[in-house]
Amino acid sequence: MGLAHPAILKYLQELGITAIELLPVHAHLDEPHLTKNGLSNYWGYNTLSFFTPHVGYATRAAQDAGPTAVLNEFKHAVDALHGAGIQVFLDVVYNHTAEGGSEEPAYSWRGLGDQQYYRHDTHGNYVDVTGCGNSVNFADPQVVRMAMDSLRYWVTECHIDGFRFDLAPELGRDENHHFTRNHPFFVAVAADPVLQGVRMISEPWDVGAGGWQTGRFPTGWADWNDTYRDTVRNFWLSGQRTMARGGGGGNAARLAGVISGSADMFAPEGRTTLASVNFVTAHDGFTMYDLTAYDGKHNQANLENNADGTNDNHSWNHGEEGVSDNVARRTARAKTVRNMMATLLLSQGVPMITAGDELLRSQGGNNNAYCQDNQISWVDWKITPWRRAMLKTTKRLIAIRKTFLASQPSHFPARPEDVLLHWYGPEGLPMTPELWQTDGSRVVQVVLGSCGGEMVGTFVINGSNEPLTVTLPSLEELMTQAECATGYPAIRGTFELVLATDFELDERAGTQFTSGDECRVPAQSIAMFSLA
Repeated sequence: MGLAHPAILKYLQELGITAIELLPVHAHLDEPHLTKNGLSNYWGYNTLSFFTPHVGYATRAAQDAGPTAVLNEFKHAVDALHGAGIQVFLDVVYNHTAEGGSEEPAYSWRGLGDQQYYRHDTHGNYVDVTGCGNSVNFADPQVVRMAMDSLRYWVTECHIDGFRFDLAPELGRDENHHFTRNHPFFVAVAADPVLQGVRMISEPWDVGAGGWQTGRFPTGWADWNDTYRDTVRNFWLSGQRTMARGGGGGNAARLAGVISGSADMFAPEGRTTLASVNFVTAHDGFTMYDLTAYDGKHNQANLENNADGTNDNHSWNHGEEGVSDNVARRTARAKTVRNMMATLLLSQGVPMITAGDELLRSQGGNNNAYCQDNQISWVDWKITPWRRAMLKTTKRLIAIRKTFLASQPSHFPARPEDVLLHWYGPEGLPMTPELWQTDGSRVVQVVLGSCGGEMVGTFVINGSNEPLTVTLPSLEELMTQAECATGYPAIRGTFELVLATDFELDERAGTQFTSGDECRVPAQSIAMFSLA
């Protein structure tokens, strides 16, 4: 299995990855319309069996040897990843099955217990909160038992470390199809001894009424944070587009909120910063590079008249749609990708990177490549100078994250003695309400670290279209604010530039500044400093 190939393991280790999340590995079927069009369900979100690995993902030798060999090959892949220090999470699709709508044949539970296993209204029609034609009825105890048996199977037999639940609110809907965070399924997961310590991650939305539930899952769960995604895109993409057209581009207030761990969403339920799975891209939607190269989706290859996929991308093509031969435009796009990656990896919470974004992977503007088992979806491993630069930057950012945020607070709201997170304006003074609220106020400095941690740092965000000379914060001022100042007796007031997303400034990495010094930060860039 390619997943466990030594070259892949080495690549992931050198990148600094500690966990991977696989798209569905459960046995699945291709939808009839895909088969008719000569396409396949490349992502696998059309589950046939919740207890069986998909045969098509195994090597030819394992397929020829039979089902046991296929299962063993997957087990060996998981063991190899564990041996490399990498956890394995599975994306699981318990919200619907391969039957599709009522007009489709019976493949799974429909042939055994249609009324029990699927949601119906009072007229006997399917209730579809997934957009897939049917929704599994988690109001029935037998359905909850089936899902629990499946989760336990993958943990005990294959040693899986965690699960990401597709369209997770569907699993928490009661007999009236309303979401409740006290649903029996969530209670069962929390109480099951086999699942203790196993990571539970929600995709916290479905397409039914009341389907957006980000921040509302039970304590112990983590949520994909779509507010984080949209906020980062709006700042680095939509905001830049607005400024290119003469507008102010908004301010940094919302960005600061998500960098800080989205407390407004998770703290009310008593959940920590670690409940926020931060991401800018995922398998569905544009790649990180395509966000900078396409204003609109280009899904013609899916043979659905470009009607599939979201139209709400928050992207900006930097003035030209698609591939460009303009070096200045390509340079600007690559820097915007670095800005988004830096923001992701320097934020409180748990970062999730889509495979290939560290290599400027493009899908040619396709934002719904679920049926493209070809060059559109595949990672191109040929390392060009552009890709090499992005890969190097990503490695450095991951290493910086491990230095500065390895001890980020695991409770929320964080106590002052446990966290160091302070915001400053370009003059090195604390941010004011006026600065936070002013349209076009897109320059901010954040000092971050975990009290008792090994390192403290600051990064400067210049989201304006002009280079700006910023004054690094006064450490005397900082230590006055920080109740945890005694945790840093070694701080001498020296800032060292460790990374800049603008390559010209990055050439000065290693340069030291003292508290109150000035540093010129290029337009649309981030500069990261360590504090010693």
